Amino acid sequence: MARTAPSPVSTPSAPPARRATRPGWRDPRIIVGVLIVALSVLVGAALLGSGEDTVAVWSARKDLPAGARLTADVLQQRAVHFADSADRGHYFAGPAPTGQALSRPIGAGELVPRTALGGTSRHLVEVPLRVDVDDVPVTVREGSTVDVWVAPRDAVPGDRLRARLVLSGVVVVRLSRVGSSLAPETSRQVIVAVAPDKPLGDALGATSTGRVVITRQG
Repeated sequence: MARTAPSPVSTPSAPPARRATRPGWRDPRIIVGVLIVALSVLVGAALLGSGEDTVAVWSARKDLPAGARLTADVLQQRAVHFADSADRGHYFAGPAPTGQALSRPIGAGELVPRTALGGTSRHLVEVPLRVDVDDVPVTVREGSTVDVWVAPRDAVPGDRLRARLVLSGVVVVRLSRVGSSLAPETSRQVIVAVAPDKPLGDALGATSTGRVVITRQG
């Protein structure tokens, strides 16, 4: 009996290879990348441009009361960008305005305006007072508004001690620090700014012989 030859087995053909193509300029990824780069360039240019417009002006390192004279240790320079160039003239650039007196208080970090210098503050009289440590409230700082009282130092038997007000509403422009614990001080120097129309003669005479007591307003 004759045998029939087996039929040939057909193998599946491999899919045709595709060549990798470069993305075209219309690819969304390329468009997004270009936009990000352009935005970064614009932001960087804006920052550099604003930096070039900054001006170094003088500001206060700490709170300064009216009547205080500006010194190098209480001033610092700050780089400021003025939206309106006309505002630059209201503040001090270049040399520090040392030696001038303030006509109003200035807070720490505040720019020193030209309008805050001079005026009646130049005519204030600085009066030094020696006050016992216990007779100055711990809340008194430079810039505080205080009253100055004088009480008799020596009590006379049968007399009632009565303090009298010698200076009212004066501003503390300097206040010495309390000494260390190893060598504590018993008194502090308080310098107050007093208008020349105040009765300084009577006040100085009273403070030189009596016990000075400081009270803080507000």
